[in-house]
This record gives sequence, structure tokens and C-alpha cells, in this order.
Amino acid sequence: MTNYLVTGGAGFIGANFVKYMLKTYPDVRLVVLDALTYAGNLATIEADIDGAKCIFVKGDICDKNLINSLFAEYNFNYLVNFAAESHVDRSIETPQLFLITNILGTQNLLDAARKAWTTGKDPQGYPLWRPDVRFHQVSTDEVYGSLGAEGYFTETTPLDPRSPYSASKTSADLFVRAYHETYRMPVTISRCSNNYGPYHFPEKLIPLIIKNILEGKSLPVYGDGSNVRDWLYVEDHCKAIDLVIRRGRVGEVYNIGGHNEWKNIDIVKTIIRTIRNIMTERPEYRKYLKKSGIDWINDDLITFVKDRLGHDQRYAIDPSKITAELGWKPETGFETGIVRTVQWYLDNQDWVNQIISGDYIKYYERMYGNR
Repeated sequence: MTNYLVTGGAGFIGANFVKYMLKTYPDVRLVVLDALTYAGNLATIEADIDGAKCIFVKGDICDKNLINSLFAEYNFNYLVNFAAESHVDRSIETPQLFLITNILGTQNLLDAARKAWTTGKDPQGYPLWRPDVRFHQVSTDEVYGSLGAEGYFTETTPLDPRSPYSASKTSADLFVRAYHETYRMPVTISRCSNNYGPYHFPEKLIPLIIKNILEGKSLPVYGDGSNVRDWLYVEDHCKAIDLVIRRGRVGEVYNIGGHNEWKNIDIVKTIIRTIRNIMTERPEYRKYLKKSGIDWINDDLITFVKDRLGHDQRYAIDPSKITAELGWKPETGFETGIVRTVQWYLDNQDWVNQIISGDYIKYYERMYGNR
């Protein structure tokens, strides 16, 4: 039995990773640690928790006693750190929260792993490590800053964070790297482009647009909508992380991108068109619309709002390294993935309604008003 500690495993990417691993490997045990703050939802993985192959622990990665006790009890082989405060707008409002969770929390996990996984020291004083362990840090392309109209982020692109969120993730990455250099800790880091797919928290762009259309509300788009993001279907990302953990070179960074660059405004228009098509072909889904008919589902719903402070213009990742070394390529084109994603949200409105009944509503209305 291979033991994983998956932190932030009730969040969007973490939960999809848990489901992927349980589906793919019969001989793993996943201990899922999540504080269940605004973006963590136990309902996402509740059906997967069985007390044997998947164990859930509610807790904070900053809790030293808890983390140390989990290492002692479960003898982990791998730690996969998804846990993070992750929304840029929230980081602008409350930057210190991002420092605490994303930096100090990561350092706490590193320290617990170092204590649990070392078996002594070599003649030079460096720690000796168990041969069957790995610390994997899940990061973001936002640590690289902003691109112009051309070019791509590579693993050697200088780090240039532009928001409190990306600064905190950059700091966490550097701590992971420092533990490798200082203690020779077996680590890997992956930096991904924007993920989309099932179980995405409704404050993010794609699920927010789906939600607003169903409710007949306007669709807020920052600035003029020209900001470009590279979109990656979440299960493709999970497959890449699994490869990096099992076969990636220790101490290395791997960029994971989807080859799917889209302007934000084009994303919104694509979702409008997709929902309208589904409502035309499958009229039974119209029960989820708060307004009658479908003629109003058009580009007139778009409302341009004041641009985000320090809004990066373009992100685009070059995943050549992970392709060349590990054979990974994105499998899901955006045209396929976005239809699959919209369909999932329509088929899982109970999950969506549970999420938006809590803290998210207050946050959304504070940011955009009751549009």
C-alpha cells in the first residue's frame, strides 16, 4: 500500500486528483487533509471516503501537532500539496491570509516531512532520506508574472509575481526548492495554467459565468476582456501530476499547460453559445433557468467592470519539458472540455446550490453587486 497525504484534497484540483488516483490505482491509500474553508467542500469527495483507501481529516496545514501526528500514524510515501488560498481578488483584499496559509503552511509541511522521512546523516552532515518518499508542490503559472503578445513561460523563466496570491505561491515554491538545496529533500514542483472542469468553485470565471447565465444575471468581465489565459482540463492536470510524482526528476520544476490560449471575452462568449445550444437541444434543462425562454441568452448579458488591480495580461505555458521527459500531453481540447464542463454543472445543480448557499454569496455580492 502506497500512502499519500493530499492536502487541500476537498478543493477543486485536489478533489479531482483524489478521484483520479482512486480510479487509477488499486493499491493506494489517500489521507485527505482540508480545512474546509470557502473553497473546500466535503460533499465533493464524500462518496470517495471509505475509511480505508480514502480517509478524510479536517485540519489546517499550519497545525504542527496535527501534521506530525498524521506522518506518525500513516507513514506517508508522498505528500502532494494542493492546499492554498487561491483567488487573486481575495488576496488583494486580505493578503496576510495568503502569507499564512501558502507560505507558513507549506513550510510546516516541509518540516514535518523532513522529520519523518530522514534516517540519519551522511559524512558531510546532509540528511539521509528514505528512498520511497517525495514532496510535491502544486504551483501556478502566475509565479512567472505577465507575458506580452508572444512567447511562453518555460521552467527557466524568471519568477516575477504581480499579486499577493502569486507572491505567496512564489515564496512557497522557493521554500520547497530551498529544502531540496539545503537538506537534499526529494521534491518536485509543477506549475500549471488555468484549470477548468467539474467541481470548480463558483467564484472562478467559467463556473461563475455558467451560474450567472442560469440565474439571468449579467456576466462581469474585467477591463475589455482581452486578458489571455491558457486553459487546462483538470483531469489532464491530474494525470500530469501523477507522472511527475512517480517519474519526475528530483529537484525539478515541470510546467503543465493545455495549449489552449483564449481571451477572457471569448471564453464568456463560448459559454453563452454552449449553454444556448444545450438549452435548444435539451429543453428539459430549461428548468434550471430563472428566466423563461432562451432568446435572452446572448452576448448582451456581458458587462465590462473595472479591471482588477495588477491584472496580468497574458499567461501561456510551454510544456515541452514534461512532454519530452515523461510523455505527457493534454488530451482534452477546449471545445470538447467546455461542453463537458457546462454539461457537468447542469447535471450537478445540487452540488452548485450547496456551495453558493454559503460564504460565496456574500463575497460575490460584495465584489460585483446583485446583478
